[in-house]
Amino acid sequence: MAAMDGARISVLCSGNGTNLQALIDSCASDAPESIHGKIVKVTVNRKSAYATTRAEKAGIPTDYFNLVKDGFQKPGEKDAVKIKEARLKYDAALAERILQDKPDLIVLAGWMHVLTTNFLRPVSAAGVPIINLHPALPGAYDGAGAIERAYEDFKAGKLENNTTGIMIHYVIAEVDRGEPILVQRIKIEEGESLEDLERKIHGYEHELIVKATALLAEKISAAKTPKT
Repeated sequence: MAAMDGARISVLCSGNGTNLQALIDSCASDAPESIHGKIVKVTVNRKSAYATTRAEKAGIPTDYFNLVKDGFQKPGEKDAVKIKEARLKYDAALAERILQDKPDLIVLAGWMHVLTTNFLRPVSAAGVPIINLHPALPGAYDGAGAIERAYEDFKAGKLENNTTGIMIHYVIAEVDRGEPILVQRIKIEEGESLEDLERKIHGYEHELIVKATALLAEKISAAKTPKT
């Protein structure tokens, strides 16, 4: 069970929250390899995100903070300049809200919003690392649709060693280009459908996001524990 000196973890989600559930379960576990920390807040940017329900069931505070609902962008806005301005203002406000909880670590667990430097700068200045899960190997298939693009290359005979993967990496301004923390290689088998591959990858995701979070939480906890 997480001790008082465990890492304070803030999790950002946009959807179902299966990776969040894996984090919640690990934080509540007594197993030696479990996360030595506590999730202090779950932030969602979509009202329908089931991640909110998962957090509430675990007694974790939640925050629904949305670009349109919270007045940063008008519904249906098409002006590119106004959309960019809205995103920058939203990201600055999001960073402020999250930092109020004094987290030691921020985990993006299915967060479908590319964070700008208006979020990254203040969080970095506060000394808080941000990690993200991306379903591809480092340097391959950055951005959206990574699994589908890897599968298309596999079908076309262009995927090296018929192998894709997933990684947990530090978040920087360049999308999916931050330093990898953990990488899992995943071979695509002949006859495997895209749906089969997605299921297989999601199964590995839960394990890898917990391992990486536990790894960083252990380092944070060690740094917080007074030397004797």
